[in-house]
Formats: sequence, structure tokens, C-alpha cells
Amino acid sequence: MKNRLSHRRRAAGRLALALLAGAALCGGVQAATPGNALVMAWNIDAISTFDPAQIGEVVTSELMQNTCDPLASFDPKDEAKVVPALAERWDVSEDGRQITFHLRDNLVFPSGSKGSAQDLAWSMQRVVKLGFGNAASLTEYGFTKANVEQMITAPDERTLVLKLDKPYPTGLILQAIAANRVAVMLDRKTLTANEVNGDLGNKYLTNRTACVGPYRLRQWNAGESVVLEANEKYWREGPKLRRIIIRHVAEAGTQRLLLEKGDVDIARDLTPEDMQAIEKIPGITLARTLKPQIVYWAFNNAHPAFSHEKVRLAMRYLIDYAGLGRTVMAYNGVPRASLVQLGAFGALDEKEGQPFSLDTDKAKQLLTEAGYPNGFETSMIFSTLPYAAPIAQHIQANAAKVGVRIKLEQMANAQLFARHRGREFETVIAAWQTGIPDAQGNASRQMANPDNRAEAKLTQYPSWRHSFYSEDVNRKVEAALLERDEDKRVALYHELQHEMMQRGPVAVMFQSVHLAGIRNTLRNWTWHGFQSYYELAGKE
Repeated sequence: MKNRLSHRRRAAGRLALALLAGAALCGGVQAATPGNALVMAWNIDAISTFDPAQIGEVVTSELMQNTCDPLASFDPKDEAKVVPALAERWDVSEDGRQITFHLRDNLVFPSGSKGSAQDLAWSMQRVVKLGFGNAASLTEYGFTKANVEQMITAPDERTLVLKLDKPYPTGLILQAIAANRVAVMLDRKTLTANEVNGDLGNKYLTNRTACVGPYRLRQWNAGESVVLEANEKYWREGPKLRRIIIRHVAEAGTQRLLLEKGDVDIARDLTPEDMQAIEKIPGITLARTLKPQIVYWAFNNAHPAFSHEKVRLAMRYLIDYAGLGRTVMAYNGVPRASLVQLGAFGALDEKEGQPFSLDTDKAKQLLTEAGYPNGFETSMIFSTLPYAAPIAQHIQANAAKVGVRIKLEQMANAQLFARHRGREFETVIAAWQTGIPDAQGNASRQMANPDNRAEAKLTQYPSWRHSFYSEDVNRKVEAALLERDEDKRVALYHELQHEMMQRGPVAVMFQSVHLAGIRNTLRNWTWHGFQSYYELAGKE
């Protein structure tokens, strides 16, 4: 009887959450979201796991930032500044090859267990040992399966030591590792108790979180909703709102309707038309911030045509950057052709970073020089994001003028990510968001490729996904990384950006803008290019 009652209570709880998340499905009366919850409409069909060693999608990354604190964090008021999080302070050795982090003493997991430096060291070692895509955030700085237990250590419960194989810029290491999801503290006891065939808790974390952060994952219904609940054991002042409810709404028009009716507090995937209309509605505002995400048309360099540099360059002249910027991307992004985002250390400015314009004659000339005077056939996959289909159709129409016949295929984000990461495409409209305000963030993933073999499966390297490999580019990226003179380092990154615009594996089209429609009853929504801070939001 007791087990039956417990089951009924759990079922009732799930029903209550479902009703709360789905309240907006009811009629035409003006709704109001709960006073203790933030309700968001967002396309979240890309979620596949909550393991910080494995996630790579923008949506899941944002959720992870609000459920799992790393060693350090980006300042809410200044995205270029790194501030303490799990670590209250750190020391750097004179030679720059060791950083010692001193952790807080009141870190408690939602399970009630106290977190320690040993948990954190194990968590970071785990990322490398599992070898999923996010391992690259550590392996590109010299950490390997063979050395990680010696290079990341915890001499006591509140001290974590990070040893480096080279004197990398300290600021870069703080951005790229300490403030990254690879430096979150996982509940080692819980994960090892739920290990399956030596997976270090990976399967357990498919639909759970087990870390120290402002919220914890209460519930995820794939393709429907995510519910986060405030962590009562959080080390600093708890979130102002007890719950974050994210409803999966793929259609921008539906998101707009829900926002206008008051059924959601925030809508995240609106079209330019929706945003233009919303700007005129009392009680709703648009929140904007430039984000470190580039939207590009990528080419699989294993394809016979796209193995030619001139063919890839020709494709850049099939895009009306300015025209799309005024229409389809009017609210979603700014024209950009460089792989390094505006605002990053080492980035080209707006003019140098976007030298292209629509020019079908130039594209035709380049195709002829590459041996394709009559064009060729190819395909393009793209997602359900509002801007993807219009851009795909725009490119298809321009390509037809020079004999390039493109078959279009739209698919859900999760399917597109799987195809892209598996090299199962010819061309793809995709986006990539770096985690650091430094040119190295994109240079190390979009330009450099450590191992182009198919069996290497470097899925978190877009360069690998695109089958692009250049030993010369690899050397230049390494030289820029280790250059101690900042002016020389900037010059090296400028050279790389110019080179990649001419021969790289992608035609970058835009840098994205974080933009959301927000009801004025929600207060202090805080975000910038590298983080969104759910715990700071409140209600009237």
C-alpha cells in the first residue's frame, strides 16, 4: 500500500508539472505565469543528454550553466572578465605552468553530500577519460588519458592543482577551462553508484544533473518540456524564482502568440516579423545582446567539388549578406564572414571581417577555373530554426544561376547535429558558438584539426566535421596560441582569418544576436554572449 501511494504521489506531481508547463494550451483568456516561476518558450529538440562531458548544443549548454557551476564564471556585467565561482581564488606559478585553485568550503550537492576538490578533480579527469567531444577543451591544452591524473590533482579537500604542459596565457586557460563546463563538480559518489559498464555515470546523466549549481534538473520530457528547480543547498544566495519551466515550441508564430497572451514570460525563437510586431505591443520588450555564435554554410571537403579551394570560395559569392541582413536576419544577426566573432581578442573589425557580396559572375568564374564550368549537383541540410529555410532557399536560387543544383532537406535539430557530427552531409547550414572571448576559441576548432581520420571521431571540431585538414594552418594556430607578445598574437590571428575567408571549409554568413521577447512582469533578465543567469531573474 505504501509503495502504491508513493507511486500515486509521484504521478500526481508529474501531472501537476505537466499542467503547469502546458497551461497555455487552454483557450483565449489572458493567462498569467506563476509568480515563483519563469516560463520560457524555446525550440529545445536538440537536447540529448545532460552530461557536461558530452553536451555541445546551445540550449543544453545554457541549461548546464544554470545547474552546474564551474571553477570560475564570466562576470554578469562584463563577459570578458572571469570571476570566482566554485573556486574563491587562485594562484599562478611564475613560469605560468601551474594554477592552484582554492575552493569554497560550503559546496553541497542536491543529494546532501558535501563537494570536495577530489570530486572536482575526478570530474575533470572523467571528461578526458570518457573521450566525448568536450574532452577537446582539455586535450588541446595538453591533457591526455595517460597524464590527466597527474596533471589535475587535489592535494586536499579544498585545493585543486592544474598543471600545464606549456605556458599558455593564464587568461585563456581561465576562460577555456576554468569557466567551461569541463570544470564542473559532479557528485562522484552518486555517479559511481549508478555506473553502467564503466561509463562513469554517463547513462545516469542522460536525464539528470548531479552537480553544484543554482538549479537542478527536476524533469525533462524530450520534445516537450524541461523543468529546473532551485537548489536549496546552493552555496550563495538562492535563485529568486523557484522554478524554470521551458516549453518546447518549435514554431515561432506559436511562441509569439503565447508571449502576447501572457502564457510565457520569454520567447526565444521569434522571426523578424514577430519581433517587429512585438516591439509595438505594450508590456513586452525585446532583449538583445551580441553572442559569440557564427552562422555558416559548411562544405564537406571530402566531396569532390568542395575539395577545391576555388569552389569553396565561389560559394561565398552566392550569398547576399547585406540583403539577408536587412530581411531574414534583421533581428537575428549581423553580417560576418570571419570565423572569429566581433568582440573577441584578435578579431578583425566589421569591415575587414566581411569583404564579400553577392556576385554570381565572380562565382561562375571561380567555378570555371576549378574545372566546373557547368556547375555540379549537391545537397544541403538545414534545421527548423526560423531563419534556416529562407537562407537555404536564397542560396539555392543563386546557385542555380551558376549551374550548381542544390537539393534541400530540412530536419529537426537533433537529427541535423547527428548528421553534421557524423560527416553525413555534403553541405549544411549550421551554427557554432565558442565559449571564450578570444580568437583561439574558434581558431582551435574551426581552423585547426588534430586528426582528420574518420576513426578519430573529433566531433567537437567543426574542422573535422568538414573534413578540412591543413598542417600549415595547424602550425599557425599553435604559433598564435603560444605567442607571448599580444600585438604579435593579434597579427597572427588576423592573418589566419584572412586566409580562412579565402580557402576555409565554411562560408560564414552572420554573427548571431541573442534576442528574446520578454514580458515586463519579468525583472532583471541578465545575459551576455557567454552566459545567461536564471538565478538573477525575478517577478513583480
